[in-house]
Amino acid sequence: MASASVGLAGGIRAGELLLGCAAAQGSAAHAWLTSDPLLKGPDAARNLADAVHFLGALHGRYPGVVDHASNRCVDAGARRWLADATYAFAAERAYLARLAVAAGPLPSTPGSGDSEGAVLGQRHAMEMLSQSERNGCALGAAMAVVIDWSAIRGVLDTAARRFGVESPVWPFTDPAAIHLLADSFATSPSVQRAMYFGAEQVVIQHFGLWDLLEARAQARGA
Repeated sequence: MASASVGLAGGIRAGELLLGCAAAQGSAAHAWLTSDPLLKGPDAARNLADAVHFLGALHGRYPGVVDHASNRCVDAGARRWLADATYAFAAERAYLARLAVAAGPLPSTPGSGDSEGAVLGQRHAMEMLSQSERNGCALGAAMAVVIDWSAIRGVLDTAARRFGVESPVWPFTDPAAIHLLADSFATSPSVQRAMYFGAEQVVIQHFGLWDLLEARAQARGA
């Protein structure tokens, strides 16, 4: 929250805060996301399969973060955006399911039980954020999932090419709409702080997932 407080003091708008948070602390900031061992090394097939299965455990079940947030939000503009995001994530869940089938079983990894428990804990943490009664928190969490998904999609699409799966179009490639919605929704400093909190906690969970996947790859190679 320190970074949010600094941003508010400096007059930074909500959209800029959310996009900056995802860029600095989310998936795009993690080295494993663009690493050779994940994308094209000799063990890339196993590492990509691992990523597909764990992303499916995190976001492949209904209802997800965006669905929960949609049920919480009453603001008309936010509900329109959430309706589009809900529709898009229904397609992403189907995409994850196809990738998981094509990738085959979860790669055998030492300490796998602990890893699976960790990702279920991450999912629970995000579900709590997306069902928060604090005005702005659920929307911020949903926005962070959508913003960060553009980086995650790069890994999924690499997996799709390797495993022979067609990639659907991901419609949220332009951050401008999210920027504008965040700015219009954040009608007070307290709402802006709640949005930032929900967003920051989600991207932290995503970053932690890439830590986990990198550690699993190292364990398989040990």
